[in-house]
Amino acid sequence: MKRADPQIERLLAEATARLISRAADARSLKVSDLAPRVRKSLDKYLFAADAEATAEEIGGFVDALHADDLCLIVACERGDQSAWGDLVGRYEATVRAAARSAASNEDAAEDLAQSIWAELHGLRVREDGQPSGKIAYYSGRGSLGGWLRAVVGQLAVDQHRRQSRLVQTEEDADFDRLAQGGHGEGSFGLTQAAPDPEHAFSERSAARDVEEALAQAMRELAPEDRLLVKLYYFDGLKLREAGAVMGVHEATASRRLTRIHGEVRSKVESILMKEHGWTATETARSLSEAATHLESDLELMLTSEKAKGEQRASPPSD
Repeated sequence: MKRADPQIERLLAEATARLISRAADARSLKVSDLAPRVRKSLDKYLFAADAEATAEEIGGFVDALHADDLCLIVACERGDQSAWGDLVGRYEATVRAAARSAASNEDAAEDLAQSIWAELHGLRVREDGQPSGKIAYYSGRGSLGGWLRAVVGQLAVDQHRRQSRLVQTEEDADFDRLAQGGHGEGSFGLTQAAPDPEHAFSERSAARDVEEALAQAMRELAPEDRLLVKLYYFDGLKLREAGAVMGVHEATASRRLTRIHGEVRSKVESILMKEHGWTATETARSLSEAATHLESDLELMLTSEKAKGEQRASPPSD
């Protein structure tokens, strides 16, 4: 049977229907939802080797696909939040174990394990409006757990190559820019030029203290919180998109972001007063001044408690 034979579509529909019936949880998917992914697998693996595969070979190929795993991944790709939650909950331990095997230390393993969910979801959007994540490459031929371990391994290799060329990862570069407070156009600089050298030195010193405290507070966030900050502030994802990457609802992502705002500010205040000897008045004034030089969204992390309380009445917009 030739690859372009009209009977292929009929065979594809019948085999896809059988696949759905084999799945313990088909995620309410229809044949039309799954058929394009099944056809993609057929083209890549069966027809690439034999353009005139028989009807029996086509049926046997589809019947050998992992039904539950393929339904889970296609549901995730279609934006099913419940499916994303199940994917993370079911395979988080697998991903972490694979990351520990591939990374050089525990911190690197944690970063790798967190990065994989963003890689799976995709930070860019295809022409059809769907995220361009790695889940689009899962064919169903092997187990999902084994495929995820392979993805983690490949990501570890990619990261090692970038580091070997002394190229910073996107996340490191983002946080470095925030910590260093560059003063070019579009930067996160925390100071402005002062009229006299002595005042300028004082302001630069205070700004450096704030920058270092903010960078430390960011580094000490839990890995999931760091990922949320990265996705929302630096990658420009909307809350529902960032939540989808992390396998949580938009409202949950919003609550987490509000909590992170408070934690970062409290940590910065503590560092400035305990490690730099600032008074509470100096701290409040400097953080208020610093916030005026940050992007509007990041102001929430350094605004006064009163202002923050007023802004908390409405969650961060997306």
